[in-house]
Formats: sequence, C-alpha cells, structure tokens
Amino acid sequence: MLINFVRAIILYIVVLLVTRIMGKREVGELQPFEFVISLMIANLATIPMAETGIPITSGITPILGLLVMHLIITVLNLKCIRFRYVTCGKPAILIYRGKIDEKVLEKERYTVSDLQVKLREKNVFNIADVEYAILETSGDISVILKPQKQNPTLEDMQIEPEYTGIPYNLVLDGRIMEENIQKLGKDYKWLEKQLKKFHTIPKDTLVATIDAKGNFFCQSKDKKSK
Repeated sequence: MLINFVRAIILYIVVLLVTRIMGKREVGELQPFEFVISLMIANLATIPMAETGIPITSGITPILGLLVMHLIITVLNLKCIRFRYVTCGKPAILIYRGKIDEKVLEKERYTVSDLQVKLREKNVFNIADVEYAILETSGDISVILKPQKQNPTLEDMQIEPEYTGIPYNLVLDGRIMEENIQKLGKDYKWLEKQLKKFHTIPKDTLVATIDAKGNFFCQSKDKKSK
C-alpha cells in the first residue's frame, strides 16, 4: 500500500513537470500531436502506478522520451511550415463570404448541425450573419460576422479610448505581492496607508488591487475565515 502511494506521488510529479515543460494550453487548444502525446503519457503513468511489479523507470523513461519527441516536433514546427501542416494540419474555411462550403464540410466530416453548434458557442445564433467561419487546427472555430452585423467599435465612432492597462494584485489572501508593489515604485508603508482607508491590514485582506488609473480596490476577509 505504501509503495503504491509513493510511486503515485513520484509519477505525479514527473507528469506534472513534463506537462509544464510542454507548455500552457487548454485541452481544447491542443494540436493533434500534442493531444496524442498527452494520451500516451497518461497511459504510461498509470501502468507502473498500479502494478508494483513493474519498475517505476519503465514508466518514467518513455514519458521523458515523449517529452523529447514533443520538443523536437515543436522546434520543427517553428522552423518548417510544411512539417507544421503534417503534424497540425491547416485551418479550413467552412463559410466563405457568407456561403457554406459543402466540400470543406465533407472533407472535415462536419455537418451543418455541427457548424451551428460551434457558432452558437460563439454567441452567433443565425448562420446568415456569418461572413467567414474558419475551423482552426485545434478544433475551435473563428467567426467573422458580416459588416452590417458587427458591433461598432470606438474607432468607428471616432472616440479616443482612455488607456486602461492591467490591474496589479497587491494583496491576495493575506499575502503581499511584493514584486508588483516594486513595479509600481511603491513600498510597504504606502500599501499599509491605502489599506487603512478600508480599515484593514495585509493579513486580514482577501484581495487588494490597483489599476492604471490609480483606482484602489480592497476587500477584507470574512470574519469566519480568519
């Protein structure tokens, strides 16, 4: 029992590290070769995890081999477009200038119902509103609406937007984000002063942020969670 427990922890750490090295992608965004490698890694990890008679290296070694293969394919994809087409495929235009391309649908094994489902996921409920629909290599669909159906932008209305930037986390769950405070050119005393306006201190703060305009947001922890 203890051996299985330890082996599971070791394999979990190995798979976690390998997954981190492979990059940050959601499951739905995986390219075909990445999806295959992920499945194989999962299978290779479960075998030595369940069977104590199999050396743990019998699972770790091929997993590392798949990692090397993944890195090689990734580099080749960056260097060679033709190789990328082989491993990842090409985007397919399902709707071109408002017209569904039946040949492409058939080639990609897509039905009109499948296309409608994907469009609804993009909050497009009328297929007549679509100018272009592109099936990406990840399986997701990119949609461009017809000009008259697109929402006007600030540029269309000749409005100059104000710069918003990104908000910085200053305190998260009672922990001070010192790196962000340094980026802002501030210090602990400044943070303490800002929090006093909300009648709290860092360790009792659930979240504190500041945006590019200098707007400060703060919420204290619930008393029950202290």
